[in-house]
Amino acid sequence: MERRSFLQLSALAGLGLSLPTAGILNSCSNHADHSLEFKKLTSNLLKDWCDGMLRVQINNPSNLEEHGALGCPSCSHIHGRCMDAVYPFLYMADVTGDKKYLEGAILVMGWAEHNVSQENGSWSVIPNPNSWKGITVFGAIALAEALHYHGHVLDAATRKAWTVRLEKAGQYIYDTFTIDFTNINYPGTAIYGLNLIGNIVKNDAFIAKSKTLAADVKLYFTENEGLLFGECKKSSKKLSVKGLHGVDLGYNVEETLNSLVMYALKVKDEELLQLVTKSLNSHLEFMLPDGAWDNSWGTRQYKWSYWGSRTCDGSQPAFGMMAHINPAFGTAAVKNTELLQRCTADGLIHGGPHFISHGVPPCVHHTFTHAKPLTALLDHWQHLPEINKNTALPRKNADGVTHFKDLDVSLFARGDWRGTVSAYDAEYHYKYDFRQATGGALGVLYHNKVGLLCAASMAVYQLVEKNNQQVQPGKDIALTPRIETYKGKQWYTNLFDLTANVSASDSNGEIELLTDVKLKNEAREVVAETASDFKIAYKCTVDEMNICVKTKQPIIENTAFVLPIASPTGEVVSWVNDDEITIQKPEGLVRIKANTAIKMKEIVGSRTFNMVPGVEAIPLEFFLDKSNKELSIAITVS
Repeated sequence: MERRSFLQLSALAGLGLSLPTAGILNSCSNHADHSLEFKKLTSNLLKDWCDGMLRVQINNPSNLEEHGALGCPSCSHIHGRCMDAVYPFLYMADVTGDKKYLEGAILVMGWAEHNVSQENGSWSVIPNPNSWKGITVFGAIALAEALHYHGHVLDAATRKAWTVRLEKAGQYIYDTFTIDFTNINYPGTAIYGLNLIGNIVKNDAFIAKSKTLAADVKLYFTENEGLLFGECKKSSKKLSVKGLHGVDLGYNVEETLNSLVMYALKVKDEELLQLVTKSLNSHLEFMLPDGAWDNSWGTRQYKWSYWGSRTCDGSQPAFGMMAHINPAFGTAAVKNTELLQRCTADGLIHGGPHFISHGVPPCVHHTFTHAKPLTALLDHWQHLPEINKNTALPRKNADGVTHFKDLDVSLFARGDWRGTVSAYDAEYHYKYDFRQATGGALGVLYHNKVGLLCAASMAVYQLVEKNNQQVQPGKDIALTPRIETYKGKQWYTNLFDLTANVSASDSNGEIELLTDVKLKNEAREVVAETASDFKIAYKCTVDEMNICVKTKQPIIENTAFVLPIASPTGEVVSWVNDDEITIQKPEGLVRIKANTAIKMKEIVGSRTFNMVPGVEAIPLEFFLDKSNKELSIAITVS
């Protein structure tokens, strides 16, 4: 794109970000009808969520530790960030005139001031003054947006008090945040936050600090694909043996890139706009055709909920506001919002597509964070570029293999098949050995006709953030397809192999991704006295997905390839023979046939369930032994 055209488009898109609502409404003409269809979806979903949050809001004036907070249907504690709901509540109060939303906003802010507000201007993540306070930046942005666009619905005293409180929060962020003091999503989000707050409270120092952080963040894009990195400890260092940075797609698309886009458009930072455009395009390669974010490989995959990340805001602003650069960005915003709607019940988002079918209650955290980006879109609607889903997502029409050098992750596509194979070795936190999809594992398998077939989980489900994750219901059975064996109680699997490598070929209509893997335990020790070295070949044609597993070493202990097939309760499973089963999905029949008997891991009921990414599955097992050291598993859809 020519420089002049890029700047003109950027200036148009950023115009409303510094204007009050009234100015926006008069600044541009209305969009086409199909764009208004997305506005209707966004408005209705936001109202549904706000009403759902009001239903769980605690109204108990005699108990200030609870009064005004949003109760959580799944968690035993109150989420300190529930004050983020002030922004969507105040928006709804403004556009509907309904006092219940204004009351909800005042109550939730009152709870925060009584329970998580600190003397230094911060808010803590739970009602414990010693808990994490970096989340102040998210609450401050929510309060700033609420005051900037809808503060006129408040009485003068409340508006003044909230503005004073906002400036204290801004001062904490100004004093505390540097580009590398923690994960990149915090300083990255502070870039927009400090500029916004600085303009509202007329503090030039905040605006100057924002500009400094914006200059610093330009060094946090990977060399080849321009992926935003820094979701690791410590963010400025390469931690992996392969020399790869810590990248998490969920946090990037749902939080940090939003801030960078909104800031860059507002101040017309052309260099940053060019960087985020490349980054958005690279991240978009991972969106599945149904609007899901494939974060099977991300460093913070433990918060992957298929539609995004559990405690982030949502990807709509970054992609919606940049749809003039690439119309597929608009498709991403629409398709992901549609997916969020499908995962919503009783006014709250559930943390994955099968929470409802498995009877798992939702965490309210998802709703009060994801309500904010929808509110932002609506506040900026009249100056947004046209947003619709008419342009195909990259993965919808993909064909062949795309290798992301900065991740050692490969995407493949042939016919209706879509898949992800990961040998990414960057880890989030040295204290945890939870393992996102790696070790040459199949992170995702998807078919355009029937949808999701495989989705990786944590190798071992752990509460990496105990205040922000739900407890795993039932037995923890990993959903990532894998080879595994046991020696006593020790579990060995390729999911613990950070040294795996993957090679790809594409000839005569067949894609093959060949992985060399070792079976290791959580201490990264290779299994002894039985086969440890395996090859897994993922072969894909238009008609069939085939998984081949083999070894040249003696197999002494029971060794199996485990293939959990995503399938919500209610889908009919039929055993055709010992080596063949079918699963009837709404849009087609999935057939799985092997060269050995098909078993099922021991589970209670017909399905297992994993919180990451919120999917029910049928955990199939295919055993290797002394006489059968090679497996072949064929998957077809009709």
